[in-house]
Amino acid sequence: MAEIAVMAAEPRVVGNRGAARALRRAGRVPAVLYGAKQETVAVSIDARELGREYGQGGFFSRLYNLTMGGDKIQVLPREVQRHPVSDALVHVDFLRLTGDSTIHVDVAVTFVNDEDSPGLKRGGVLNVVRRVVELICRADAIPEQLEVDLDGLNIGDSVHISAIDLPEGARPAIADRDFTIATIAAPTVMVEEETAEGEEDEDLGEEVELDEEAAAAAAAETPDADKDEH
Repeated sequence: MAEIAVMAAEPRVVGNRGAARALRRAGRVPAVLYGAKQETVAVSIDARELGREYGQGGFFSRLYNLTMGGDKIQVLPREVQRHPVSDALVHVDFLRLTGDSTIHVDVAVTFVNDEDSPGLKRGGVLNVVRRVVELICRADAIPEQLEVDLDGLNIGDSVHISAIDLPEGARPAIADRDFTIATIAAPTVMVEEETAEGEEDEDLGEEVELDEEAAAAAAAETPDADKDEH
């Protein structure tokens, strides 16, 4: 299960764009809480705290408890808006959760024991088909990551979603096939055709000799203009 982190939130008054800009200048990021059949609530988060959490990776699959006015609200980040120039966070949407909430969430795939893969030892290449997998699961059963064990895999072997242990109650969003996560591909060797300089010179010499022979033959076949005049 993903760890439940904590961030502090403050209520905010929804206004015009000027109000939102003033909030950002004060070091806070506007956000909204929605879902769980409750009204949407406008809040703000400390920009440094939010940036630190976002920068860790896996932000959209990590549960948070937002503390606000003595209340603790369990949420999951669903959308982030960033400034087109500075790339700073400018708005965040949080989905409010309950104990029995079932959600779609993208979970990162990691690979372990690559040193124990015979295929990789022989020079094979790990071809990652999916770096994240969309799961349908309960909010309290989101895995931090999906782990793929490469131990024993040889060139030509594939890892499918059925080979990964999922938390109880979790299932892939793609249900109509046993899709591929990764393969061990054969090494790609670039072979360059090289020609020795001596061979090139020899070929050039042959071409010169042939040209001279052709010129001599042409001269022999050409009528003598002076003889024709007489």
